[in-house]
Amino acid sequence: MTEHNVEDKRHLRSIKTRQKLLQAAKEVFMEEGFQKTTIKQVIEKAEVGYGTAYVHFKGKEELLIVLMDSVMAEFYKIAETSFFLQTKEEATNIIHRQTNAFLHMAEHERSMMQVFEQAIGISPVVSESWKNIRRKFIQRISQDIAYAQEKGLARDELNHELVARGWFFTNEMYLWDIVRHEYESSIEEIARNIASVYIRGLYK
Repeated sequence: MTEHNVEDKRHLRSIKTRQKLLQAAKEVFMEEGFQKTTIKQVIEKAEVGYGTAYVHFKGKEELLIVLMDSVMAEFYKIAETSFFLQTKEEATNIIHRQTNAFLHMAEHERSMMQVFEQAIGISPVVSESWKNIRRKFIQRISQDIAYAQEKGLARDELNHELVARGWFFTNEMYLWDIVRHEYESSIEEIARNIASVYIRGLYK
């Protein structure tokens, strides 16, 4: 066996070990919650050696952050919907779809989002990671608003960064309401109402 093949096998084994740890962590987090979960529980569930496990992750916070980044990447795909619009009607349709999809994703990922919320409230490291995720979304929204302003579709007297922050925080508030089951209206109605207010306030 060549040195190259040996290296490939090691790399593949490393990837599989990492995946096992992440899957085990996801299961333990959902069973125990963030606070009660220990790295020992995760390692034992993954059935890997302690030394091997610590090569990949130093603790439960690091595992949680990787899982959080993975879940939020699915939310970010919604935010990345092509925004090269030419009319207000196109913007309206896109924003309504994005808002509805974003809030439905919160419902779909409710179990893990509950773990994330608990971790954000307990761990400064996880909280900082969430702030970074939030900044990424706000930056994307800000770019979309600036684009709409350049096209003459959105009101150019508005600060696109401030509007982006307001729009993301509105969505985030309802996201956590959905995660906590603290909402009475349907997700579709929530999405329709907040998107309509946003569109009417921003677009000409």
